[in-house]
Amino acid sequence: MDRPAPVITRSLFVFSLLYGGLVVLAGVLGTKLASLGHWPVLGDLAVESGIFAFLLLVVLSSAVAELHGTATANRLVRFGFIPLIVSMLLLTFVIHVVPPASFWTDQEAYARLLGQGARMQFAGLISYGVSQTLNVLIFSKLSQKGGRLLLVRAWIASMLSQVIDTVLFITISFAGTGLPIVQIMEGQIISKLVLSTIMVPPFIWFFVKLGRRLDA
Repeated sequence: MDRPAPVITRSLFVFSLLYGGLVVLAGVLGTKLASLGHWPVLGDLAVESGIFAFLLLVVLSSAVAELHGTATANRLVRFGFIPLIVSMLLLTFVIHVVPPASFWTDQEAYARLLGQGARMQFAGLISYGVSQTLNVLIFSKLSQKGGRLLLVRAWIASMLSQVIDTVLFITISFAGTGLPIVQIMEGQIISKLVLSTIMVPPFIWFFVKLGRRLDA
């Protein structure tokens, strides 16, 4: 006897597709260090460009938690490991196993920009899983206080999860290498908090509103 297909709302389907693509894209974008310009008091800020995709992941997981519940948002985060791991394996395969065409001269640049060592890949997996799970947890816990103040809840959850993400990724990637990891963390955390403040409130409002319209 065939079981009925599980009901997946239109918003959950669309957001899941977008989430999976952004998980892969975040790693690719992260190869570029972007300048955020000069800020009063804070000075010159720079951040790895993957944060733009990662903040959208934070927004999407929070929007799914708001629209479909904490359990569904946590499943979205866990299933996000699948495209992340597959993309890592494919990049490793293409860079180190598949030979470049004889007339193609950009192999070295391609490998330098897109290739990550096993340690950084492991750091990315750990920081992704912990920070995204923490984001959903904090957002959902704050929702239990009455379910209001959507923008504030998303902003607080994003800020805290970004701090944890940065600490985990930089510590795992660079501990013992002699690099000034505390200074690296400080600059990255400040830059990510600034971007969280600018990006998260309007985007969470947009995606929750979009999700409700898609499901109407």
